[in-house]
Amino acid sequence: MRWLPLVAAAALSLSLAACTTSPTGRSQLTLMSEQQLDQMGAQAFAQYRREQPTVGGARLRYVECVTDAVVRALPERARQQNWQVAVFASEQANAFALPGGYVGINTGLLQIAANQDQLAAVIGHEIAHVLARHANERASTQTATQLGLSVISSASGLQGAGGETMMAALGMGAQYGILLPFSRRHESEADSLGVNLMAEAGFDPRASIALWENMQASAGGASPPAWASTHPSHGQRIGGLEAAMGEALRRYERARQRGRTPNCPRP
Repeated sequence: MRWLPLVAAAALSLSLAACTTSPTGRSQLTLMSEQQLDQMGAQAFAQYRREQPTVGGARLRYVECVTDAVVRALPERARQQNWQVAVFASEQANAFALPGGYVGINTGLLQIAANQDQLAAVIGHEIAHVLARHANERASTQTATQLGLSVISSASGLQGAGGETMMAALGMGAQYGILLPFSRRHESEADSLGVNLMAEAGFDPRASIALWENMQASAGGASPPAWASTHPSHGQRIGGLEAAMGEALRRYERARQRGRTPNCPRP
């Protein structure tokens, strides 16, 4: 175990160098600059648009309408970004938002989100990932984990077939013990932030629960166990949203009183 102090020292130096706080007050490891993340987001969005067919017309206008309403509720710095929206022709019920101000929605998700409020739940969740710097944190955690495994390999002299088996076991432990739970934590945090964000934009936060009930029905119960997944189970997500609903409804009522009443007809 002589390598443990080396791992601890490497982890400590990384933590001291780039320790930030998420919007919910959780400590984060963020090694990349916002400029780097924005550039990576722009590149990823451009590549995805090159590789995947997009659709325009009424569906694009619908997604843009909901996104614009959510963006108007963002903090000033995020609101001032030039947010871009694309709708991709894919039956997969998926969506994403990228650093730099990019939102992508698949047509498959538009079939599951039954109205503007349910779509706002998706967009609020995805934009919450960006606001909470989850892409930065995820990349930084992977970097730190790989550094730790490299230090272990070098310091302990793990070589040959036995060493490879040991490193594979350590890698599996890192995957299920650090990286996957970390991603599930991101998803739960984006759920709580996103439901408040959609409410502040004037969308009914109760639609977030209806959306996940729709997602659960469309999945037909086919999902990996929660411990082996990058996402919480549908039941866990619904439970978390129900726990956050009181605060979200208060924000929703205040938004409506201030005249935030989005009207984005579903095509």
